Amino acid sequence: LPLLLKATLLRLASGSYRPFYNGFYYNHIMNDDSNGQDKVDYFNGARLVVETSKDPVYSYNGANVTLPCHFRYEPDLGPKRKIRIKWSKLRDDYTKEQDVMVAIGKTDVAFGDFKGRAHIRRASQHEASLVISDVRLKDDGKYRCEVIDGLEDESDVIDLRLQGIVFPYQPPRGQYRLNFHEAEQVCEDQGAILANFNQLFQAWSEGLDWCNAGWLADGTVQYPIRLPRKPCGGVHLAPGIRSYGPRHRHLHRFDAFCFSSALKGEVFYLDRPAGMTLEEAKQSCQDAGAEIARVGHLYSAWKFLGLDRCNAGWLADGSVRYPIITPRANCGPGEPGVRSFGFPSKGRFGVFCYRER
Repeated sequence: LPLLLKATLLRLASGSYRPFYNGFYYNHIMNDDSNGQDKVDYFNGARLVVETSKDPVYSYNGANVTLPCHFRYEPDLGPKRKIRIKWSKLRDDYTKEQDVMVAIGKTDVAFGDFKGRAHIRRASQHEASLVISDVRLKDDGKYRCEVIDGLEDESDVIDLRLQGIVFPYQPPRGQYRLNFHEAEQVCEDQGAILANFNQLFQAWSEGLDWCNAGWLADGTVQYPIRLPRKPCGGVHLAPGIRSYGPRHRHLHRFDAFCFSSALKGEVFYLDRPAGMTLEEAKQSCQDAGAEIARVGHLYSAWKFLGLDRCNAGWLADGSVRYPIITPRANCGPGEPGVRSFGFPSKGRFGVFCYRER
């Protein structure tokens, strides 16, 4: 340690270091000018301000969306300077970032799943808005717009929310059989993803009441209760989202809450006078230029396309369900919803097919 301290002092005394004042005023800051030469930046006395929308931006699966972001200087510096723009996707707890796009001047680079789908909109002098095309379910979340101008680095956060529907899911083998990773997979198999808390809360506010606990995208286990009752936390607890908190992602087993958004296609019903087995149902959809619908497809068609059918039909996971918009006699309970017959090992039914437009 004494030798290291001595060497440091000797280097400082030699004048070979580059002076740096870590106060409000800066001097002699290193910045690579991409030509092998050191560039000296001086603090210009102006404050950089970055602003995004304070309200969430809403979109849906398959759409194009713009996340607004603008920057300015106080006082104004006049002509636009060569700045850097970086967009990142954040976790809900802000502990981890996913790079989305970086832009310098007229050059920009997108990363990961955003390649080919994201670019910076430059409609005005001080704009840094992010445009995402063909929005996907996993795009839902918080985004950081960061603007870097020499020593100045400012950012703001905007929330992208997909309009969709949350549905509880149990596999054919019964209740509480899924660890976290299996829950992720079964939601994906149903044309959906694991819901996050905001999505579950929105579903609860719209009337979702479900007494079985299920995984959410952050690894917590929760369930929504509108009507307090003894098996669901007790009659004396207020309505709300019941939480088990974070659970072990490999060892603990629960159901899943899946999230699906609007469809890029249509769901339609096919039937035969004598009904169909599951294999016959799959073939009938293929013959019609479609595929057998998944659970997420049926919920989305019920929610966004107003699909109302009192006839039960097969789905891809082997379950039999039907969607009701207008409750009526012989069509189940007195409220709208997707009814389920479970996973019958025998029986002949119609089928719900899905075809992209």
